[in-house]
Amino acid sequence: MPVTSGGAAMVKAPGKSRASRGGEPDDEQNAVCVLRMLRACVQRAAGWLRVWRPGLASAAVVVGAEAGLAAVAFRWLIYSVTWLATGHEQFGQLGRVGSAHLPWLGLGFLIVAPVAGGLLYGPLIYRFAREARGHGVPEVMNAVASQGGKIRPQVSVVKALASALCIGFGGSVGREGPIVQIGSALASSLGQFARLPRSRLRVLVACGAAAGISATFNAPVTGVLFGCELILREFALDALVPMIFSAVVADVIGRAFFGAAPTFGQVPHDLLITHAAADLLVAVLGLAAALIGVSFHAILYKFEDVCDVAWLGRPEWARPAVGGILLGLVLLAVPQVYGVGYLVMSQAIAGNEALWFLLVLMAAKMFAASLTIGIGGSGGVFAPSLFIGATAGTAFGIIARDLFGQAAGPPAVYGVIAMGAVFAAAAQAPLTSIASVVEMTGSYGLMLPVMLAVAVATAAARRLSYGTIYTRKLLRRGIDIDMPAASDVTAVPAVPSGGPLVEIRPAEGTSELVSAGGSRRRPRG
Repeated sequence: MPVTSGGAAMVKAPGKSRASRGGEPDDEQNAVCVLRMLRACVQRAAGWLRVWRPGLASAAVVVGAEAGLAAVAFRWLIYSVTWLATGHEQFGQLGRVGSAHLPWLGLGFLIVAPVAGGLLYGPLIYRFAREARGHGVPEVMNAVASQGGKIRPQVSVVKALASALCIGFGGSVGREGPIVQIGSALASSLGQFARLPRSRLRVLVACGAAAGISATFNAPVTGVLFGCELILREFALDALVPMIFSAVVADVIGRAFFGAAPTFGQVPHDLLITHAAADLLVAVLGLAAALIGVSFHAILYKFEDVCDVAWLGRPEWARPAVGGILLGLVLLAVPQVYGVGYLVMSQAIAGNEALWFLLVLMAAKMFAASLTIGIGGSGGVFAPSLFIGATAGTAFGIIARDLFGQAAGPPAVYGVIAMGAVFAAAAQAPLTSIASVVEMTGSYGLMLPVMLAVAVATAAARRLSYGTIYTRKLLRRGIDIDMPAASDVTAVPAVPSGGPLVEIRPAEGTSELVSAGGSRRRPRG
């Protein structure tokens, strides 16, 4: 052993000795140990989420926080893009005006804006996530019904950016479809990371959708019902409780940033129907709403068919920009349909618009929303349904007041009621429709007439059309998520001679051949 001049033994440090022999230094060994411990903890937590009953509720709380923050970020993203394009956080309610940032364009801005937006979000969708095109909810419904809840992680980012660009630059669509797809994609990513079984992953994806709706519209009950009625399509207690957790957590986060006021805070909260005879008018309004809702989703897909044929063989990434010229012309004629249009809806219900202009707004929104989706835009159809219902219902109320006097009640009552009735007819989701109207307007005194109109509209719409504004997109692909899975191919009796057959695949089962002229009506697309 080497010694110093003082005779003391000199001992080499153990770490340096190992390093000199090619071993790892202590700090690297410690880092490896920490990583192994973290991995073991994550694996143990994932196993707990997979097996224990409280595990799903815990995951739902995490999803609620994720989706709540995502909803806040997405809403701010829409405001930011709209401000960058127009100089205002919301645009259209001022009528025919140009951009404050580009005054030299004048009213030409209304034509240029959709084209510029299409040049940005068209390539983004085409390159990174083509399922982000359109309104998004059908893709989530199909993922839950047919794919065990699996959604690609990048969908959340691409959908947020594409939808914000589309809406901010004039796309006449809403934010409910994007936030449902964003929240569901985040939930699916968490569930796939934890390797949840299919049954739990499906519930967790529905939790993401419920949380997104809850935080975006300050409507937790609507979020839960949307997740059960439209996404999961069942009301099981084991699924309902986690969805409530997600919706509550997300709504608390949303309120922390945007306050607790209803989405349509400008609508009077003391609206009532005081005359019993007005209930007959509400029932008639429900029938009218059924016709309008069914017409809207028929026009929506007709526009998509026309755009598909017109653009056949051309590059899909350029489709939104070229189609944006047509959308710009619509905005130039009726700029009130620019973007989501919540302020315009509030003005319409408040009685600030003439009867003829309410009808113009209804038709223009139906046309502009269908065109936005048809040219490849990204955004939801829930807000357009509310817009169409608000304008149509208020027009109905004005006519009723002129015919029957004060017994009919204020026109605003019918505007609020028709918001839920038109969406119920289009989506055939009566519980979600009822909850959305009363939560988003704060008009709890209209609960009974809203329920009546929604019930009439839903029943009539089911007689008029098979499929909804959401499921029809899947039916056109040959997927029927409402058809129960079967163990073998079931033939439909009494197929008309010479009738063309359309293959309809159940969501979880084998295919079934259904005659286009048979007893169950399914559009061929």
